[in-house]
Amino acid sequence: MSPRLVPCGATFVPFPGLEPSLFDNGHRVQVEFYVNENTFKERLKLFFIKNQRSSLRIRLFNFSLKLLSCMLYIVRVLLDNPSKGDGWSSIIWVNRSLPVWGMQVTVALISLFETILLSYLSYKGNIWEQIIRIPFILEMVNTVPFIVTIFWPPLRNLFVPVFLNCWLAKHALENMINDLHRAIQRTQSAMFNQVLILISTLLCLIFTCICGIQHLERAGNQLTFFDSLYFCIVTFSTVGFGDVTPKIWPSKLLVVIMICVALVVLPIQFEQLAYLWMERQKSGGNYSRHRAQTEKHVVLCVSSLKIDLLMDFLNEFYAHPRLQDYYVVILCPTEMDVQVRRVLQIPMWSQRVIYLQGSVLKDQDLLRAKMDDAEACFILSSRCEVDRTAADHQTILRAWAVKDFAPNCPLYVQILKPENKFHVKFADHVVCEEEFKYAMLALNCICPATSTLITLLVHTSRGQEGQQSPEQWQKMYGRCSGNEVYHIRMEESIFFAEYEGKSFTYASFHAHKKFGVCLTGVRREDNKNILLNPGPRYIMNATDTCFYIHVTKEENSAFKMQNHLEKLSKYKSAYHGPSRLPVHSIIASMGTVAIDLQDTTCHSSSGPTLTLPSECSKEGRRPSIAPVLEVGDNASLQPCDLLSDQSEDETNPEDDECSEANEYLKGYPPNSPYIGSSPTFCHLLQEKVPFCCLRLDQGCQHNYYEDARAYGFKNKIIIVAAETAGNGLYNFIVPLRAYYRPKKELNPIILLLDNPPDLHFLDAICWFPMVYYMVGCIDNLDDLLKCGVTFAANMVVVDKESTMSAEEDYMADAKTIVNVQTLFRLFSSLSIITELTHPANMRFMQFRAKDCYSLALSKLEKKERERGSNLAFMFRLPFAAGRVFSISMLDTLLYQSFVKDYMISITRLLLGLDTTPGSGFLCSMKITEDDLWIRTYGRLYQKLCSSSGDIPIGIYRTECQKLTTSESREMASQVIPDFNKCRRMGRHKGDEGTNGKQEQPSKFYIK
Repeated sequence: MSPRLVPCGATFVPFPGLEPSLFDNGHRVQVEFYVNENTFKERLKLFFIKNQRSSLRIRLFNFSLKLLSCMLYIVRVLLDNPSKGDGWSSIIWVNRSLPVWGMQVTVALISLFETILLSYLSYKGNIWEQIIRIPFILEMVNTVPFIVTIFWPPLRNLFVPVFLNCWLAKHALENMINDLHRAIQRTQSAMFNQVLILISTLLCLIFTCICGIQHLERAGNQLTFFDSLYFCIVTFSTVGFGDVTPKIWPSKLLVVIMICVALVVLPIQFEQLAYLWMERQKSGGNYSRHRAQTEKHVVLCVSSLKIDLLMDFLNEFYAHPRLQDYYVVILCPTEMDVQVRRVLQIPMWSQRVIYLQGSVLKDQDLLRAKMDDAEACFILSSRCEVDRTAADHQTILRAWAVKDFAPNCPLYVQILKPENKFHVKFADHVVCEEEFKYAMLALNCICPATSTLITLLVHTSRGQEGQQSPEQWQKMYGRCSGNEVYHIRMEESIFFAEYEGKSFTYASFHAHKKFGVCLTGVRREDNKNILLNPGPRYIMNATDTCFYIHVTKEENSAFKMQNHLEKLSKYKSAYHGPSRLPVHSIIASMGTVAIDLQDTTCHSSSGPTLTLPSECSKEGRRPSIAPVLEVGDNASLQPCDLLSDQSEDETNPEDDECSEANEYLKGYPPNSPYIGSSPTFCHLLQEKVPFCCLRLDQGCQHNYYEDARAYGFKNKIIIVAAETAGNGLYNFIVPLRAYYRPKKELNPIILLLDNPPDLHFLDAICWFPMVYYMVGCIDNLDDLLKCGVTFAANMVVVDKESTMSAEEDYMADAKTIVNVQTLFRLFSSLSIITELTHPANMRFMQFRAKDCYSLALSKLEKKERERGSNLAFMFRLPFAAGRVFSISMLDTLLYQSFVKDYMISITRLLLGLDTTPGSGFLCSMKITEDDLWIRTYGRLYQKLCSSSGDIPIGIYRTECQKLTTSESREMASQVIPDFNKCRRMGRHKGDEGTNGKQEQPSKFYIK
């Protein structure tokens, strides 16, 4: 029966004719297999050579036998009296006692029998190959004379150079080590073997010289064994005192021969050892199994290790106190570059970081890194590759290899393309770069400096940046950059335990009022989902896990009421009247519904407002704010229905500006561009737009518009300049079309693409309202004018994949920086948000060579970098204003997840990448001059909590000032995050055309 194709699930049996049950029981012949192994010789060969364990025992016995023969020789020398010798005859004849002779004969018989047997078993047809071997000759020299003395007693005192057995012991030791590693299924270290060979060779040379000199000097100075040892050590160490010297010429000749042999053999051994040492330095050797079992370590797997990536990882990983005793094992297939080698030689890192050159796809290299004992494995993609899909494929294979080798090792995976994310869904934590990047850039358009907020939250800092600066905003900005997200069980918390049974909003407000912490989220004990600001109807339980923003976690805080009161009074005294307040303030808060429509024509009749009550405006007293209720009041807070059309309450049907909103409906997008995208409730069209109508710059049978101005958009547009319409770009559109965005405030989105988009991408975006694309590039002025750059609200410039790699470091952003600088010069009022590959290049954004203020900030950045700050770039004005962003800043999100496993989930909720029923979302509200009656941030916190249930988490503040520089136009942005007081502030230096006049402010909030 021949092999054939079988259906899936069946078992294929090769050569089924050999199986009796599959064939008829006619005339059959029983066949016995492997009969060649049943012979006596094969059985002996199996026991002495092939079997690993028995062969190891034989070699260990042989090694012990050779050592015993050397020990017997030393005993014979110590018992001998050289003074009884007679001239040269004492070299040939020695005094050997009968017990010593008997033991030496026994050892010789066993050794001779074993040697002959092994030669017989190793015989392969050429007898001379077995005989003419140095080990065989030495065996014959050291054993045959003793056998002869059995039959001829007068030869019992004949000298036999038994000390040469040390070389046979060395040979047996090398074979024994090889068998030992084979028996325990462990690959031996070449470095260990070479060191062993070197040491054993040196010992054999010294031992041979000692015994040879001592024996030959029986006819001369009659040296003792110790004198001979002393002479050899002094001679080989090149000291040569001359107090002990050989007398006769054979001894002198032996010394010359041994020195020549040492000069030939030892340099060869040292050369091989040095070569292996250099190779070991390149490959990194092995991570100790003993250390892996007694100490904790994590493994970092990368395609190529750059100095920026390494320092970001080390600074963030070791920023946590409980990780100080961890080791970091880096597994990288490429050789360590000069910069990385220089850093890893610093004592602070050399004791804790081990670099191993190897591939994750090889089990041998995973074993070297002791992946099965690792606390975690971080697998990072190479974002500087031109082919990012190929880089993701390598990451996927690495993740699969680690999961196959060490299934219990927690995996932290960074992926580039969102369509590849489902391949590593099994990983404990996954960060998709393009998902986070586009969602953050989108929120930057409607919530200014969202990228700054998220970046500062995911970086670990003690808030010491900028404290030496003379400017107050830099001190506050730096101090509040130390705020992070922490968690604690409610019943174990001093901050929140007293609010058990109270509403979430009540707990958040009073915890902020009393302790200065910002309670932002909660998680039930029996639920894995995190809820951001679940609202006033959520009642706190003792078993809930609370997530809060603070400078440090509660466990590291001391509670002193006096200090608290001093801080509170100091905070209140910071208000010096409306004339001293920066006017243009933006408050970011978190809640369940975004319904602030103050600056639009479609006004809300019942939405929250911060304007001064009419009855209070006529009086001189300070207006009051309603208290935050312990339990939500159904009469004052209407329930939020996810499926309801909020715009029906927000708009007036008679308004022409809001009439187009009736064409939209709410639902989940019917087409997703990739597998694994989270479904998000969005504003959608009732019917999808034909593909021809999505093209902005070309008319079709449905409309004849060929530029953005012809469309007559009522809201300012958002332009996205990208190289290709990748699947990640879908995540830019979704947050801007989320259901909680008011319909009348939706900004048209225009995609300016270098290459035409694919049909599957157009099929995904054709259901969204006011989304268009055109083929062009940002360095073409005509393309910019067609897409409406002159009346755009924001322009987002996405880093191009084709320029992410460059021969010179940091040159990958050169084209992007120059193009953005051109836009900045041509359209100075345009808000440009840029993505860069390298954060260090942020200093070139909106570059002015004569701007003294920017130069001062450059010096401040250098000082902070010298102090070892992880956030030295935070004082750069474009970053502080949210005008520039690098995705590498979010690498720390994956690193921080090792300690805070909830950080990725919270960040995805903030960015709108995930939605959880009952959870809030990030949005913003503008503050006008009429809202300054609130006076303090604490009263603002109370106002938002009591009126709409919102939780503020920060302030973005800007100022317009008259220029003092000599340039005609100067613009700068500064943002001062203050999360401890839940404040994010900043200021703008305007151009001279403003004459120092303050702009009309805007307000933002999160529901």
